[in-house]
Amino acid sequence: METSQTPPAPFVPQIRLYQNWLCDARGIAFGDYDALWRWSVTELDAFWQSVWDYFDIQSPTPHTAVLGKNTMPGAQWFPGAQVNYARQALRHVDAAHAAGMPAIISSNEKGQRRDMAWPELRRQVAALALHLKAQGIQPGDRVAAYLPNIPETMVAFLAVVSIGAVWSVCAPDMGTHAVLDRFRQIEPVALIAVDGVTYGGRDHDRTGVLAELRAQLPSVRHVVLVGNLDATVSVADCANWASATAQNDAETAAFEPMWLPFDHPLWIVYSSGTTGLPKPIVHGHGGTVLVSLQLKTLHNDIGCSYAPNSFGERYHWYSSTGWVMWNAQLSGLLSGTTCVIFDGNPGGSKDKPDWGLLWRFAAETGVTFFGAGAAYFANCMKAGVRPQDCGDLSRIRALGTTGSPLAPEVQVWGTAQFAALGTPDIWWCNISGGTDFAGAFIGGHRELPQVPGEMQCRMLGAAVESWNAEGQPVANEVGELVCAQPIPSMPLYLWGDKDGSRYLSSYFDMYPPGHGRKPGGGDGPADMGAVWRHGDWLKVGANGGCTIYGRSDATINRHGLRMGTSEIYSAVEALPEVLDSLVVDLEYLGRESYMPLFVVLREGVALDDALRARINGAVRTALSPRFVPDDIFAVAEVPRTLSGKKQELPIKKLLLGQPLEKVVNKDAMANPGCLDWYVAFAAERTAKMQKQ
Repeated sequence: METSQTPPAPFVPQIRLYQNWLCDARGIAFGDYDALWRWSVTELDAFWQSVWDYFDIQSPTPHTAVLGKNTMPGAQWFPGAQVNYARQALRHVDAAHAAGMPAIISSNEKGQRRDMAWPELRRQVAALALHLKAQGIQPGDRVAAYLPNIPETMVAFLAVVSIGAVWSVCAPDMGTHAVLDRFRQIEPVALIAVDGVTYGGRDHDRTGVLAELRAQLPSVRHVVLVGNLDATVSVADCANWASATAQNDAETAAFEPMWLPFDHPLWIVYSSGTTGLPKPIVHGHGGTVLVSLQLKTLHNDIGCSYAPNSFGERYHWYSSTGWVMWNAQLSGLLSGTTCVIFDGNPGGSKDKPDWGLLWRFAAETGVTFFGAGAAYFANCMKAGVRPQDCGDLSRIRALGTTGSPLAPEVQVWGTAQFAALGTPDIWWCNISGGTDFAGAFIGGHRELPQVPGEMQCRMLGAAVESWNAEGQPVANEVGELVCAQPIPSMPLYLWGDKDGSRYLSSYFDMYPPGHGRKPGGGDGPADMGAVWRHGDWLKVGANGGCTIYGRSDATINRHGLRMGTSEIYSAVEALPEVLDSLVVDLEYLGRESYMPLFVVLREGVALDDALRARINGAVRTALSPRFVPDDIFAVAEVPRTLSGKKQELPIKKLLLGQPLEKVVNKDAMANPGCLDWYVAFAAERTAKMQKQ
């Protein structure tokens, strides 16, 4: 087996290999990246066909077009083609194993390391797929998972999608209510769940949650239980994971994932808006495979572990299964890349903080690409972590960040740390995208200059622009992030959104249909639909570098995990003492996320420490500890529109320093008199920040 001491391969940047191929195979060459990018967002058919060919995507039937219909929403990609995510991953089994590369290396807070070989991955996937088929699971059926970031979750995913069923996972750190808000919408027929998890130095039993999920999800007719804390755990009427994956015979050896239409549903992920239940977003097999390979390889510069140029590649991106970066980590398998995963708290426990934990893990496992949320690196800096004290990290050649803007001082700190351990000018792959389309709009380029606080470029195939209030593209100005052309991994639809109205209102209702939709720039006919409005503030610099300034809507983004404000209100306002509430997230330009909660209390109730603890506990239990507010303030009223909507975005803008007259129309408010308190609060907070 290849060890962490194997010297890293020479490594020509992946995007350079692609451009060399374009020149050799297509006779196309570009003078700079801007020219390459503009070709990719103007000649959509030529670019996405090149991605298909470069990665040698297999289909038993030819596609009749690349972009059969350029409409947003409703773009039709590669009609006639057939694919399967699991088939693309498992095509690497023999070559990767022959080269001595494991498929998955995992560990947890208890130091329980496991290496899974590629043939064993294939066998377990086949065994579980056959088990699920024996239970009557059909293509299109939903299979829900309540699992942490362990190898079993990757196996379960591949098994589910290999037979055409649709995957959906929630992390076990989510409260029962939040999980049910998601799974109830999709009516799963099977549930794969864990008995418990270890986090922050403690074991957390989840069998009680499992019982409640089973009781509240009447559509579930089969349950598989993973013994994560106790391998011998047994729950009545649940199949045991070990037995469900035990088959090892001619049938498993002959098993192959089924061919599926390019746009067959792959998984359902959840992205919260400011009202209503979380949006259940459906992505397709083909679009996800194509965009994952293009993003991870060309832009994140992650290669195949058995290819000579990237021999021994080991890819780690710390994530929970509740964050789309778990999906990004999983995508390493699509290119035959060893995935290195960790389950647990990256900062140790409350009584024994340890921000060197992941660095030691990376040293022990020979990680070559080390990714995490931007907040992780900021925490390491604040804790005074010295990576050079954490073992041999000489194989790491790239650091990945996302989830929130990476502050320039954190990037400078990290670069200095790696220079001290002998890796000068470490490459930072800072990306920004989203759960919504299982990809990235902005990110890295191995050959472009690095500017701390900036992302290097707009992604190939992503027609991203910054638009001003008039809906015109601007440079060197902060504007709305829009994507003017479809991307194959954009949602097929939202589950249960029969007329498509929720999908349309989520991304496509801000600008007129046809405006800015002509490939290469300019307006197209109205029947092309509208541009995708993402909900981020973006500035595109003259050098092509990009800066994200936080959310332009009121969605909460805590270190990359998004949550609708309505879910927080549901938890807080269930308390009898709380009559009304308002929450905003003040993450902006790399500042640490600050989320204050304003509550209107019943007459005679005081906001004391006991009530604060109950409010925090309600959020922690119903949602996740990540969404516990930083501060809680008692207010007389929550500002509302005449139609009764909470004025979250105006208050957010006010607290970010914008003048009142620019953020709200008092004539459209039901209670404009309450704004005086918020104006005073904003002024006081600004004064405090200026003194710091």
